[in-house]
Amino acid sequence: MVPPLPPDAVGIGLKPRHAEALLDTPRATDFLELHAENHMSDGGPAGERLHALAERYPLSVHGVGLSLGGAERPDPAHLTRLAGLVETLDPALVSEHLAWSRLDGDYYNDLLPVPLTEESLALVARNIDIAQQALGRRMLIENPSLYVGLDINTLDEAEFLTELVARTGCGLLMDVNNAYISAHNLGRDLDTYLAALPWEAVGEFHLAGHSLDTAVDPPLRIDDHGSPVGEAVWALYRRLVTAAPDAPTLIEWDARVPTLERWLEEAGLARAQRLAARPTAARKTA
Repeated sequence: MVPPLPPDAVGIGLKPRHAEALLDTPRATDFLELHAENHMSDGGPAGERLHALAERYPLSVHGVGLSLGGAERPDPAHLTRLAGLVETLDPALVSEHLAWSRLDGDYYNDLLPVPLTEESLALVARNIDIAQQALGRRMLIENPSLYVGLDINTLDEAEFLTELVARTGCGLLMDVNNAYISAHNLGRDLDTYLAALPWEAVGEFHLAGHSLDTAVDPPLRIDDHGSPVGEAVWALYRRLVTAAPDAPTLIEWDARVPTLERWLEEAGLARAQRLAARPTAARKTA
């Protein structure tokens, strides 16, 4: 039986180097996130480990290759493999990015920015509908990390995401790090952006570290998931977590991956930050 996702859950990513330790440690973390494309062909010992972990930990399946923001419909073969993985693992959460990565049969090793236009909105909504129907469940769509604005944009990102939720019934994955660095890189008013989002649709938070590229002028904040969460992102998280108090939180760490013990320490920090953000009366009864 798949374990339920506990309230106020905090999880970490699943890396092969940590799999055995996670199996040997009773509920080391509240849940595990796996990148879907890394596990679509799992068999043998790797598949056995994944299924053993799925029996012990709630899972979150996070896709990076559906290209929901593209002009083309999701690749049927890719979507079929994803649906099979979701059906087999029965994860607590399924999510993807507001991005595109496929065009005319070519795949790009990046999450490319979506034009924020009415035409693009209709196409992304269509693609989310196709994906959700194939998966038989609601998906969470992650806000992107951005480095340049597109001159053709006619909508702002909060409007775009709000309308996607209204048209498709999808949820939102609020990546706090992405929101912070996109505001910095684009000169976006972060408070205005956040106030315009439909917080009732937020079903998960992501937290991660980022780096500062000073080789360009002005410097860019780079979403590299290669360091601990920065203090500015922690401060933003403390503000935002009260707007979606039941949404679980995932600590991402995909470059310069630390030991399992260090990653779990970062998850513990997220729990402490979440508790500190609660109103005083709620903390006393927690």
